[in-house]
Amino acid sequence: MFQSFRQAMAWLHTWFGLVLGFVLMAAFFFGALSVFDREIDRWAIPSTRIEPQPMPSFEKVLRPAFERMQPTQQAIDAMKPRVNGVMPERFDTVVNWSAYTTHRDPVLALFAGYQVPNAKDPEEAIWADTTIDPRNGTPLPNDRLKIGSGFFYPMHYSLTLDWKNLGIFIVGLSALVMLAALVSGVVMHRKIFREFFTFRPGKARLRSVLDLHNLTGVVALPFHFFFALTGLLIFAATYYFPLGHTQLHELHDLHAEVEARETGLPHQRAGVPAGLANVDAMVAEAQQRWKANDKAGDVGFLVLQHVGDANGYVSVYRAGTDRIALVGDGIHFKAATGELIREDPAATPVGRMAEFLTGLHLQHFRHWLLRWLYVLGGLAGAVCIATGFVFFVEKRKRQHAQLGSQGARIVDALAVTTVTGMVLATLGILAANRLLPEDLPARGDWERYAFWGTWALAFFHAGLRSAPVARGLANPAWREQCWAIAVLAVSVVILNWVTTGDHLVHTLAQGYWPVAGVDLFILGGAMIAILTAIKLRRRALQAEQGPAASQGVARA
Repeated sequence: MFQSFRQAMAWLHTWFGLVLGFVLMAAFFFGALSVFDREIDRWAIPSTRIEPQPMPSFEKVLRPAFERMQPTQQAIDAMKPRVNGVMPERFDTVVNWSAYTTHRDPVLALFAGYQVPNAKDPEEAIWADTTIDPRNGTPLPNDRLKIGSGFFYPMHYSLTLDWKNLGIFIVGLSALVMLAALVSGVVMHRKIFREFFTFRPGKARLRSVLDLHNLTGVVALPFHFFFALTGLLIFAATYYFPLGHTQLHELHDLHAEVEARETGLPHQRAGVPAGLANVDAMVAEAQQRWKANDKAGDVGFLVLQHVGDANGYVSVYRAGTDRIALVGDGIHFKAATGELIREDPAATPVGRMAEFLTGLHLQHFRHWLLRWLYVLGGLAGAVCIATGFVFFVEKRKRQHAQLGSQGARIVDALAVTTVTGMVLATLGILAANRLLPEDLPARGDWERYAFWGTWALAFFHAGLRSAPVARGLANPAWREQCWAIAVLAVSVVILNWVTTGDHLVHTLAQGYWPVAGVDLFILGGAMIAILTAIKLRRRALQAEQGPAASQGVARA
């Protein structure tokens, strides 16, 4: 079938990249945005535009907030089919209280799990969550869509297709294919070191596009490889091969019981009521122990298990912002007395490798330059895929035009939708966030509708304007959607100014970079879109003048 191994790799690289490149484009682009998901949340929810806060006092702030929490009616309705009998009016048996924050979070997320009487699965709990101001415990709007962490981040790894975790499997398959495409790409390009330094924007369009494709692929090759690999490893045990919760369910339960005996952290409630000692004192002791071992003492995760029961315990986990590895360094106390139960031992070599790979992907560390390198790596991946689409179409469209084939036209329309259409959809959800009334019921759903609606319009426009591709010409939708990106991007920044008063002069003067950074990033995208549109217009005019000049010579 193929005359050489390189030809086989070229076929693999082309068609694997084309078929699943649309998914990978979304994974790269929204992965880049997710590096600053908390900052995007601050932009999208003006009531949270305060400085990041440490974990607050449990006794003064967290405990009153936890005691106010109850599951929403929506959660209760979803639980009813899995319960024998009537649901209680109030859930009093607390299975779990937990609070989570990062060094970039000015607000605090709280979670509470409650035991459900007569549940068909006795181990299943019903959950509630809320968001508070950590300075005083004031509840904040919890029904607002956190566009960064609640939409862009899930788009990165699941495409927000939650049914049967379908999106996670699609992205996982795409990541696996991407590893094959990376290896085949290296085999194809024997002079890979030279391509690291080769970019000729003044050459013919096909040559410059291929140069840019090779350059972005080679420069960010380690980034692309390691992040595809670590993404697969993170989800492997939980989603791709969940043996512990399926085929080995009984063994999993037995392991939990053995682990509870060995660690002293009870797996089940004792059924004996007990009080709760001073949690702040436990947190202070944990921080002292971390300090004694020369570790940063920020608390990232606080968990109270089996609240109000004799088997209850409190776990204090370190934020771990001082290193790449995702470490917890948990310290556990008996809830009723505050007595130290266990301090997590140092990880094994395999465990340390897992912590490093997980931390490398999830980037919880405190290092702004490295975070920006992540953004650039993600955008480089997006550019590599986008230029791959363009090269595929440009190389084949004239041949397809001669044969009367519509293949290049279809691929080009999908490419426009995936590249410029995705950027338009992203700006569409941000514009809706600033335009929709604050008290609109199901406001977050309407923002999602704006995202998917904008993307659908971009797809319709790309297909409608793709007729020139069938004649071997460029699709004007590329240029037109670039202008639309520029207009919408500037409009989004203006809308933020009008609706909140936080214009760039104000946010830069105050040094509030979460909002200023998002505005500047959007305006930078607008500038790139304008320059791209102008260049595409020049090339379109040259293409139009070329045939006209040829016809004039023929007449003469």
